[in-house]
Amino acid sequence: MQAPTVLIVEDEPAQREVLAYNLEAEGYRVAQADNGEEALLLVSEDAPDLIVLDWMLPNVSGIEVCRRLKSRPETRAVPIIMLSARSEEVDLVRGLETGADDYMVKPYSVVELMARVRTQLRRSRPSAVGEALEYEDITLDPETHRVHRSGMLLKLGPTEFRLLTTLMEKPGRVWSREQLLDRVWGRDIYVDTRTVDVHVGRLRKALCAYGGDDPVRTVRGAGYALG
Repeated sequence: MQAPTVLIVEDEPAQREVLAYNLEAEGYRVAQADNGEEALLLVSEDAPDLIVLDWMLPNVSGIEVCRRLKSRPETRAVPIIMLSARSEEVDLVRGLETGADDYMVKPYSVVELMARVRTQLRRSRPSAVGEALEYEDITLDPETHRVHRSGMLLKLGPTEFRLLTTLMEKPGRVWSREQLLDRVWGRDIYVDTRTVDVHVGRLRKALCAYGGDDPVRTVRGAGYALG
């Protein structure tokens, strides 16, 4: 599976580089933006798994970036950790009410920030931190790479396992074929979108090997979803 992507939105190069270094050391993929407009563009092109967002940004402020992202259904669930030199309680409240999932006052502890990143990812992408996933009668353990349905161990290939992991992390979400290619195969590997259909077919067969309804839903013209 692709490692979680964290977008850093910070206009101070030194702080941005420190954050990038520590996040990459934790095993995350890192994207960077130095202003609000660039951040909104990057998120619209490829939503990250988490955003570390500075409040004071040129052009479009961090609080406005947060407001816009949390108002859009496609990015509402992306966790945002707001960074700010504003330490007054009214600023903290404003940041959280705008939609930020967490708030840290500058200067902050990088160690504490990394812990908060892990906490937010545990909620938004639990398999990335080794937590088991459950959906109805299906359970998936990312550490042992085992999938059970109604207590029966299923035989899944590595690609089908990664595909199911992605679908189980966000039940109900419709993933386009392009999004599944990025998440399951990776951005640097060229695979035809029809390959996704082939592996979804294999996943369905494996999930229904011992009976039960097919939990994978095809959304015509859009992609696939679990449930």
